[in-house]
Amino acid sequence: MPFWQTDTGTGTGTGNATSSSTTTTTSSSTSSSSMSSNGNNGSQQNQSNQLGETRPSLYYSTNAMFFVTKSLLPTRRRLRLDPPNKLFFPNEPGKQVRSAIGIKNTSKSHVAFKFQTTAPKSCYMRPPGAILAPGESLIATVFKFVEPPENNERLLDQKSRVKFKIMSLKVKGEMEYVPEMFDEQKDQVAVEQILRVVFLDPECPSPALEKLKRQLDEAEAELEARKKPPEAAAPRVVVEGLVIDEWKERRERYLARQQVEVDSV
Repeated sequence: MPFWQTDTGTGTGTGNATSSSTTTTTSSSTSSSSMSSNGNNGSQQNQSNQLGETRPSLYYSTNAMFFVTKSLLPTRRRLRLDPPNKLFFPNEPGKQVRSAIGIKNTSKSHVAFKFQTTAPKSCYMRPPGAILAPGESLIATVFKFVEPPENNERLLDQKSRVKFKIMSLKVKGEMEYVPEMFDEQKDQVAVEQILRVVFLDPECPSPALEKLKRQLDEAEAELEARKKPPEAAAPRVVVEGLVIDEWKERRERYLARQQVEVDSV
């Protein structure tokens, strides 16, 4: 083969190879750059999506932590009870006995309270509920029928399953008490205390028994005071003064007119 054909073919082959390799390198670099740019855009989009998903989850987790913390915190009491967590009853099986508890509004607003019991057929309260002004207090009486103990068990050793609950509700000013207000505002109702029943031996003097008798007497006195009609205002006694002087002047003017009419006739 002539030398010029050989050299030309070699040069052409080399040029073609070089151009093809350059084209391949350029296309590969272009594709890699486009892939890297697409990868960066995709990663940025994924990060933005992850941030968008994280924000609502963070919001809900924060709210959940707030409500959990609020539920764990002790409820601020609106009422002060005396006794604070028990109801003392005399041990008299087969009879209806009484207990008493003092209730005082220690808040700065009007508060309604309501009694509840696990044995409504054998227990009732007087009053079952009321509205107390700030600083106002009363003594409520609780009535309970004492069941005879089973298997000759001493009632003092027997644990009563009856419990009482006192709930409170903040109200706006003075209003008439109705039990339905606790159903209408359930989210605002607070459980003040769950009271446990404790039996006392009436034949054995104790400070708890003496205090119970004193509270019952005060509750009866409060009840009698509420039953009495409001005292009528005392009749006003008119003494010598402006009222009588004005009345005298009017009467004198009237008599003077009558005298003038008589004279004219």
